[in-house]
Amino acid sequence: MHLELRHLRSIRAIHQAGGLARAAEMMNMTQSALSHQIKGLEEQAGVELFARRSKPLRLSAAGHRLLRLAEKVLPEIDALDEEFRALRSGKTGRLHIAIECHACFQWLFPVLEVFRHAWPDVDVDIRPRLAFDALPALVREEVDLVISSDPEDLPGVTFHPLFDYAPVFVASAQNPLAEKPYIEAADFRDQVLITYPMDRGRLDIFSELLIPAKVEPRAVRQVELTEVILMLVASNRGVSVLPDWVVREVKYHSDYVTRPVTEQGLTKRLYAATRDEDATRPFMAHFLRLARTEPVKLQRQ
Repeated sequence: MHLELRHLRSIRAIHQAGGLARAAEMMNMTQSALSHQIKGLEEQAGVELFARRSKPLRLSAAGHRLLRLAEKVLPEIDALDEEFRALRSGKTGRLHIAIECHACFQWLFPVLEVFRHAWPDVDVDIRPRLAFDALPALVREEVDLVISSDPEDLPGVTFHPLFDYAPVFVASAQNPLAEKPYIEAADFRDQVLITYPMDRGRLDIFSELLIPAKVEPRAVRQVELTEVILMLVASNRGVSVLPDWVVREVKYHSDYVTRPVTEQGLTKRLYAATRDEDATRPFMAHFLRLARTEPVKLQRQ
């Protein structure tokens, strides 16, 4: 038996209309075409679907069985069709995010708070377990956007510039390095360096300064939360290097100072990586516009 959705819709329409003529009008087809369709379906099934001598036209027992199937299947098909229409119009979709920049959690949450009010039907999620495999996960379509400061040349992936930031040295006011106008690689040799729990190659202070200079700090301590890093720094238990906007925004304690890293200072750029075909989706384009807002300004919105 070759059953199609049009057959289920016809059975439902005839049941609702109580006759072929009105059902054909509802379905925008001729009565002859509808009658021919039902006759062909009955020939396939080998049973009558309607008690034709009754007025109004009534379903047979076999017809009622088909009607129950139509009432179960068609609402799901209609809902799926509506979902696909919303996807095509850009009203809904999926935005799963992986973050290579650990400090960016504090910037990202205000972005998502503004975004979710504008796009309530978009499925938003953050995938922290993919932080160390973010770009391959983007290519595999496990995530839809990656926040990174290290762009790569990947086929089918676009890195959208968001904003520039300066990694700055943070130390207790009692630390001797607080007296220097700027900090150089050699200054870290006698220091406990407090970092986020990330691979060294993805930490600005290592990738931009210490690794090229072949300088190793006295010790490295990894801490998850920015507030805890600043608390430890203020207590002179170590030093850190954080994005300038993080230090400006997280005003935990006044007992620390910031200094440029190198005489010229360091400048890094944050990117959002997406698959090429996703970049022009309306909700993705809006997210990228929000993400380009300076973090301090965004948190005031």
